[in-house]
Amino acid sequence: MKRNITHLVVHCTATAHNASVAAIQRYWQGTLKWKAPGYHKIIKADGEVVTLLPDRKIANGVAGHNKTCLHVSWIGGLHNDNRTMAQRKALAAVLYNWLKEYPDATICGHRDFPGVNKACPQFDAGANYNYLKSYVVAAGSGAKLPAEPPAEPSAPGAAGGAFGV
Repeated sequence: MKRNITHLVVHCTATAHNASVAAIQRYWQGTLKWKAPGYHKIIKADGEVVTLLPDRKIANGVAGHNKTCLHVSWIGGLHNDNRTMAQRKALAAVLYNWLKEYPDATICGHRDFPGVNKACPQFDAGANYNYLKSYVVAAGSGAKLPAEPPAEPSAPGAAGGAFGV
């Protein structure tokens, strides 16, 4: 059964880029005593997307809000936004694919929920990725969706981005 998804939530693991998915899962299970993972998907530094939980299941991403959320995290962000270009592209792809399934969902960061006192995901997820919604909305008007999401406009090296040519 399809869930009623209202938010696509971006997280960072607040670890080094080389933290393993297994170590992160051990922390959730051993230290936090969680039965379910914190995210549906996690993105390694090389851009590999690892699915931890099917979208139809509820993750432990944001206390009190998980029933209507899908969660994705990038490995890193211990002190700042240090996403690799591969992580930026993979994050856009995950959000883009979720938006095709849930076009009315809001893209936001963990930090954007009431009562959350952390910087996660270390950047403004809505401002960085809401451009993806325009492609999905255009498809609803009959436009053909690109197979892959366009580059993040603010990504270094992206056309029109901060360092784009």
